[in-house]
Amino acid sequence: MHRFFLASALPATGGAVDLSPLRHQLLRVLRARPGDRVLLLDGCGFEYVTELEAVDGRETTGRVLEKRRTTGEPRIHVTLWQCALKADKMEWVLQKGTELGVSRFVPVISERTIVRPASALVRKYERWRTIVREAAEQSGRGLLPELAEPLAYADAVRQADGVRLLPWEGAGGAPGLSERFVRATGGAEGQTRIDLLVGPEGGLSAAEAQEAVAAGWGLTTLGPRTLRAETAALAAVAVVMALAGEMGPGAPQVVGGPTASQA
Repeated sequence: MHRFFLASALPATGGAVDLSPLRHQLLRVLRARPGDRVLLLDGCGFEYVTELEAVDGRETTGRVLEKRRTTGEPRIHVTLWQCALKADKMEWVLQKGTELGVSRFVPVISERTIVRPASALVRKYERWRTIVREAAEQSGRGLLPELAEPLAYADAVRQADGVRLLPWEGAGGAPGLSERFVRATGGAEGQTRIDLLVGPEGGLSAAEAQEAVAAGWGLTTLGPRTLRAETAALAAVAVVMALAGEMGPGAPQVVGGPTASQA
């Protein structure tokens, strides 16, 4: 079934629901008909099996048949502190990061960030939220990842409060991400909060890396190859999710954590 986040409150089982916000998608894109079923998502970890009753240019309604918890949320809470990238690259990170299970994105303005100031990033948020929402719908998420306000680098490195990991190409003999993660979390037993900080296209400067270390971030590497910023971000998220047991069958599921404003 197709999945849709719906901003309005959803009724209990048996209740009618106004689907007019989804009219274009249902009528023009999916060519849905009365009797078809969709999954509506409330952004709080529940999904509603809904049967369409009317789908036309005047009225689009449905009726909730079943309410149940979603099963696509990871056990661990990953915040990706991504130094802002050029438009297509940042969008790629938001989309694929959502699919992989990132719970929160924080755009960061670092020394070599190309897109600045913060106001220039905020103007992209409407599109970014749409990308995140559609990726969450497609990938079976039950919560919308939060898209936080942009932060200056110095503020960002001091605000993180989880297990802080910084993959950096200049880390030299630092432990690999897998080793650093297991050492810091013991294999992510329980609901671990992970913070990943990834630099911009030109990478982080040595001074920025040291500033992060002084704030409690652990330097780590992603291997002997130098990865592009968007590749490094997604590789780091994938490694963390795999080590936490989130990439195989029967991965533990929980519902909780912050959600973004729905677009």
